[in-house]
Amino acid sequence: MNQQLRSHADRIVREAIAAVQPDAAVQRALSGMEFPGRVLLVAAGKAAWQMAKAASGCLGDRIENGVVVTKYGHVMGPIANFTCFEAGHPVPDENSFRGTQAALDLVADLTEKDTVLFLLSGGGSALFEKPLVPAEELQDITGQLLACGADIVEINTIRKRLSQVKGGRFAQLCWPGKVEAVILSDILGDPLDMIASGPACPDSATAEDAQRIRKKYGLHMSKTAENLLGVETPKSLDNVHTQINGSVRELCAAAAVTCRNLGYEPVILTDQLCCQAREAGSFLASILKTHAGDPKAMAFIAGGETVVKLTGHGKGGRNQEIALSAAAGIAGLERAAVFSVGSDGTDGPTDAAGGYADGDTCAELLQNGLSVDAVLQDNDAYHALEKTGGLIMTGPTGTNVNDVAVALLD
Repeated sequence: MNQQLRSHADRIVREAIAAVQPDAAVQRALSGMEFPGRVLLVAAGKAAWQMAKAASGCLGDRIENGVVVTKYGHVMGPIANFTCFEAGHPVPDENSFRGTQAALDLVADLTEKDTVLFLLSGGGSALFEKPLVPAEELQDITGQLLACGADIVEINTIRKRLSQVKGGRFAQLCWPGKVEAVILSDILGDPLDMIASGPACPDSATAEDAQRIRKKYGLHMSKTAENLLGVETPKSLDNVHTQINGSVRELCAAAAVTCRNLGYEPVILTDQLCCQAREAGSFLASILKTHAGDPKAMAFIAGGETVVKLTGHGKGGRNQEIALSAAAGIAGLERAAVFSVGSDGTDGPTDAAGGYADGDTCAELLQNGLSVDAVLQDNDAYHALEKTGGLIMTGPTGTNVNDVAVALLD
């Protein structure tokens, strides 16, 4: 392993994620805001605890009560007057339903003077949920969508129609109270109705869209669920005001700043990367091969969210697959490395944030009796990168604004 490139990768990851912490975003959103009646807080998503903590610091006991629903391991301590739940992600579980029900109990019987401060971040689709079908079926449908390679917009289009709180339905339940929504975006282009499946946003997708997605992927579901796909979600809401205060654009820009400080010339290729993870890794490797003869240090940055199509039974995530799929393309290049991370610190169902590969990775895998193609076929990037020291571990970061991949040429 090239230790200097790995050191640079770790610094870029650390500083980029630090720059998109939600504290400042929440503070900006609440600055100068006045509330005529009661203020109740509901926070949902991977960054929910961090956002709620920041809101509590801004407003103090002006917030009467709050409910926080976040991923397991993401509650960093108690917050005064708030009840915190840790729940399942990416597949909702019983704690998701318990936390969501607590939020619905909190916002019952609001008046037109009351405000729900709704803090939303990525992961909210699984964490903030009250299903209209049995929990086991919802979990099965979610698993089918994840396994078949459906993108996040397609997944959320289905999940909205199987839920009592998604697709604007939570805001309906808050009426006549007002909803002040502050959002960290984890979806390309920041579509409000798709972030965490839009609990407080009118739904732009239609029942026809949902039926088309069901047929496209051959989803198996009960007749009840099929019928729910045909029920339209709210198309207008008059009690909601929304602010987006964080996105993958900021993550890419922050990565570029650190790259420049390390002596690389940064190039932001896109902040809307959306393809198979293996294709993204291969593409980034191709860029490095094109510039391998250049005398200057370069950093090519791509933000977004790729997908993994499951063909095996191994352990890994989309960012680990990006790094590993790049390894074959940059094999033998002494100056080249590719790494990719999820800003929330979790890549798929693993405890790694992502993965790192450089020109030595393929040789190191061969020494361990492994080939890149075989590992990718079994979706076992985690164990392969573990053997080469290529896992990137950050732990829960407190934010969630998509992923960033960087191809370095030293």
